[in-house]
Amino acid sequence: MAKQPVTHPYSDRASFERLLLLLATLVKYPGIGAGDKAERLAIVQQKMQIVAEGLQIPLPWYAEPTLQKDLGVLRRYGLLERQVYRHGYYVGTGVMTQPELRLALNALASQAKYQGDAQARQAYQTIGQRLQGQKFESEAVFYPVRLQFNRAITYTDPDEMRRKQAFRNTLFHQLEQLEVAILQGLPLEIYAQQRQMYESVYPLQLLYHDVAWYLLCEETTTGHFKTYRMDRLSSHAKPLTETGRGIEAQQQSLQAVHQLLNTGWGLFLGELEEQQQERAGKLTFEQVSVRFYGEAVPLILEGERRHPKQKLKKGKLDAETGLPTYVEYKVALPPRSLREFRLWLNRYMDNVKVLAPTSLLHQHQQAAQRLLDHYRGG
Repeated sequence: MAKQPVTHPYSDRASFERLLLLLATLVKYPGIGAGDKAERLAIVQQKMQIVAEGLQIPLPWYAEPTLQKDLGVLRRYGLLERQVYRHGYYVGTGVMTQPELRLALNALASQAKYQGDAQARQAYQTIGQRLQGQKFESEAVFYPVRLQFNRAITYTDPDEMRRKQAFRNTLFHQLEQLEVAILQGLPLEIYAQQRQMYESVYPLQLLYHDVAWYLLCEETTTGHFKTYRMDRLSSHAKPLTETGRGIEAQQQSLQAVHQLLNTGWGLFLGELEEQQQERAGKLTFEQVSVRFYGEAVPLILEGERRHPKQKLKKGKLDAETGLPTYVEYKVALPPRSLREFRLWLNRYMDNVKVLAPTSLLHQHQQAAQRLLDHYRGG
């Protein structure tokens, strides 16, 4: 006797088309359906009607339980995760709209080309190959509307090093292992080439600043936060344990590091003792006061967010230019940041004068004198 065929819940055309239209809607409108359950389902229904109309497929309004059942089917087949999508539904990793994809591609292209990120380059090329032949609402999806032009001044891409026969023994050769260690909180033994010493650290983040990539890390024994330029670390990266301390501990340490970065100036995080005092709120900050003149005045005034604690005081207006004759820049900085702050002042040459603290004033005067001596000496 012939076996009776098993009827599938989506055997009839209407149910099947409803399920496919739901899937097409989530693909076309990633992130739809934010809010409580009733709001989520209502928004999804509205977008389904738009998709159906565009495809000229008749779609009646369905009751909430029917739509919930369809969403359950997508979950069962792994197209949706088991999580609750309070902030909107999306299929798999398809979380971006086309404008969002363009922004992401711009960032990838910039990081690949100018920051020398090998993984970003590979990802950009791979995505580009996948998207060949795709029709977008805007054909300029790969056009670099936004670009970060800061260029890395050292070799960062192992493939480029091989291609140009310019091998550099740096930590860039261990990026995959380094990223695993960051995400798992694994301690690593690294080698600082300039200091010629091994250090045991928890790597926290890869940070691009100005002209180079840096590694933010935490010493395993002391908790001392440090910043290393990646090209000054060798390719030696030895895991010290098989299990890490976990992402929560990593996030707490990273938050502490960025607090130090926000209060300071530049990337130097200080020696262990002063760092501990600063984090405990027991460190006395230096009250820095600098006066800018001439061409520097409009540049300083434009920098409204140069530092979260800065204060600007304008001098009297110049009758000809309509600009202040000077701008006084005040900011409280930890002592560790004075050197990097002084280096920043140097770009303004004769248009800057240090008023306080006395130590910074003397250092700036001495630097100006050395510059004058260089010119006098020929």
